[in-house]
Amino acid sequence: MEERTADEVAAIFSAAGDSVTAIDTAKRSDETDDEFKDRIQRNVDHLETIKAYKKVDETTSIWGSESFTAIDAAITKGKGLV
Repeated sequence: MEERTADEVAAIFSAAGDSVTAIDTAKRSDETDDEFKDRIQRNVDHLETIKAYKKVDETTSIWGSESFTAIDAAITKGKGLV
């Protein structure tokens, strides 16, 4: 496995925003309570996985100066919803 490029890291971080949005989106009228909770849990899991990404050395984080404020808030909110 090779190190992720700066563009790949940026794309991963950008995709995390989709999970933040999903967690911040209210339950849809066509969603059951279980479906809503499943959607929230999947996105919380996704964000926690992304935060844990490491370089090839399996020790050093791939993240540099990215702000995880919105991601951390979404994880906290999501855990409160499930």
